[in-house]
Amino acid sequence: MATLEIRGLVRKFDYFRALDSIDLDLSRGELLTVFGPNGAGKTTLIRLLSTQLRPSEGTITVDGHDLVQHRRDVRRHIGLISHDTFLYPTLTAAENLSFYGRLYDVKNLKDRVDEMLQLVELADRRSSQVSTFSRGMEQRLCIARALLHEPQIVLLDEPYTGLDQHAARMLTETLKKLVSRNRAVLMVTHNLGRGLDIASRVAVLVKGNIVFDKSADEVESADFEQRYFEYVEGGAS
Repeated sequence: MATLEIRGLVRKFDYFRALDSIDLDLSRGELLTVFGPNGAGKTTLIRLLSTQLRPSEGTITVDGHDLVQHRRDVRRHIGLISHDTFLYPTLTAAENLSFYGRLYDVKNLKDRVDEMLQLVELADRRSSQVSTFSRGMEQRLCIARALLHEPQIVLLDEPYTGLDQHAARMLTETLKKLVSRNRAVLMVTHNLGRGLDIASRVAVLVKGNIVFDKSADEVESADFEQRYFEYVEGGAS
């Protein structure tokens, strides 16, 4: 059974359909990369799945729970890494994680904060204000924040943007570990190289429609790149 099920998902902004009748499943131990050009609806999809937006039509269920009806409970199952780090610049790294840990009722919080700071190699900056961090360091702390409560589903919106090589490598290794621990991961990006490298499944979103969805084992990199650009240039037709 899929841990995430999307059926007939529509999101309108006035008369514009940013997403148009999307059907999609995501299972534990699967990393789905959704590719698409700017304006395809990728960020709208992530905002819907992370409960920041409500669907205009259709349903989203997480482990059988309706995302709209059980919004607060569903949030405990989801971790989000996006352009917005959701960090407080005047708080230290440890204070930021402690704040979110209390929101999620994380047990043994101090030990968990220490563990996550070690994971993202920021233990030596635990007492530094986030306002003093580089963009790469902020993104690493964002990864720690997103994984702090051990979510079953991890959502990523263009996560490699602005990362230095070290942080990008760390993110890739972290995502691989999540999949090996039976977590479900959904990443949206326009970066074909990064996305194909770690995906177990790939999909293409163009003009609010899923036009391609296959196991990564069935996809040859060169062939996929050609097909991707054909989809993008031709729209959903």
